[in-house]
Amino acid sequence: QVQLVESGGGLVQSGASLRLSCAASGRTDGIYAGGWFRQAPGKEREFVAIIRWSGGWIYYADSVKGRFTISRDNAKNTVYLQMNSLKPEDTAVYYCAANPANSGSTWSVDYWGQGTQVTVSS
Repeated sequence: QVQLVESGGGLVQSGASLRLSCAASGRTDGIYAGGWFRQAPGKEREFVAIIRWSGGWIYYADSVKGRFTISRDNAKNTVYLQMNSLKPEDTAVYYCAANPANSGSTWSVDYWGQGTQVTVSS
């Protein structure tokens, strides 16, 4: 089992920055990728960013490219999401995910965090 604990959410104004953290514990040796997803009220959960745990590739959703940066600290088993130039449409619950895998238009995830709220006011 793997436990994921997110932190760093909050209420900010449009244009501000936030950094989310996701600390993994438990059987972390099986993690090969970490990712972030988000779910806004009344909408489906959507992909935000993914990073390979050993390095090599990073992917972003088009909606966050150039504004968000995903990174990881292997020694701390932690994945980060630096969010800059935040917009009201970024308001959502952000979830950390272990081993996200894409199959066409759907994602499968081995483990989810509990989520952290990000609210951006205009």
